Amino acid sequence: MREDGLLELDARLTDVKDADYPIASGVRPAGEPVHDMLVRIAIDAEFNIVEVQVVSERVPYPGGCDTIGPAYRQLIGLNLIRGFRKTVGEMFADISGCSHVTELLYSLPTAAIQTFATFRRDNEDGGRKPFQLDQCHALETSSETVRQFYPRWYRSEARKKGE
Repeated sequence: MREDGLLELDARLTDVKDADYPIASGVRPAGEPVHDMLVRIAIDAEFNIVEVQVVSERVPYPGGCDTIGPAYRQLIGLNLIRGFRKTVGEMFADISGCSHVTELLYSLPTAAIQTFATFRRDNEDGGRKPFQLDQCHALETSSETVRQFYPRWYRSEARKKGE
């Protein structure tokens, strides 16, 4: 957590081959990265993206691959947990983005949820349904896991259908 209350998340791809790797731009010697790319975002407590930085330290096609970074500033204002992956897929499909950077972005919603969870007990009762419930199979509100660890929010199948 930063001093300004924002949470910074990094996603990084480093692609190193164990043999010399010939590509159109030249041979990449074994042990040297073909790709070394970083995506850094800052989000607020509601999971809204407020800053984006894309850095391409090593790319297979310098002067090409490493020029798309600024396009990802379009992410500012998006919410990581409300339709983020679908929107990213639409915004940066094909030549509108870098497939590697876009793939890195898909991991950020999960990383954000897990990171925010470190700052509060996951089953504290704040009067509102914990954000992680109904976000995965194990934490579906009619599951045994929720009955055991989040009893207030447990809903049997019959109760769910009658609500």
